[in-house]
Amino acid sequence: MPSHKINIALVDDHPIVIEGLKIMLNNQSIFHVVETFTCGSEMMRFIPSNEVDIILLDITLPDSNGIELCKKIKIISPGTAVIMFSNRSERSIIMQCIQNGASGYLLKNTSIEELTDCIKGALSGNIVFCNETKEIISKPSQNEFIIPRLTKREKEILKLVAKGKTSGVIAEELFLSPLTVDTHRKNLLQKFKAKNSTELITLALQQNLIEG
Repeated sequence: MPSHKINIALVDDHPIVIEGLKIMLNNQSIFHVVETFTCGSEMMRFIPSNEVDIILLDITLPDSNGIELCKKIKIISPGTAVIMFSNRSERSIIMQCIQNGASGYLLKNTSIEELTDCIKGALSGNIVFCNETKEIISKPSQNEFIIPRLTKREKEILKLVAKGKTSGVIAEELFLSPLTVDTHRKNLLQKFKAKNSTELITLALQQNLIEG
């Protein structure tokens, strides 16, 4: 735990959420909200030259994906703890955030007491969850979609498929044979358990693997 006040940055695209959090946190003597942001790019410019202990980060931002943003934050400021603060309650998304370096995951209906405890826990090096999140990750659904592991080439092809490009065009762009591209496309359909390219793209969008 830092000896100074705990410096917190808030990142959320809803100003009313930011203002509410700012008031609640600043009312506690150990916290200081140093800055607030409604988009990821502003926050990324702020971090390198400012001391931030905790970032409360939403997943859905107008200019970026919070899950990917978390990974970037940990690269440029590994000492900053990132706690995801979102309405998204899918277990796969929660686990993906932790894999990307998040120190915790809280839903937006979390109480201020629970939020305070989680911030302290994250600064002590723990992975923290609100009670509702703990229940979600302890009881995976049998029908839950598990994000498949993709090779670098499969990711490239998935993005091009999402742009509506044919196997022939993809083959030319990636200097592959159309047969090789078709094989990768079949593998992607199998990994996602998708019936066709439309379903494949829908599933990939839901899991934030490609941009809409």
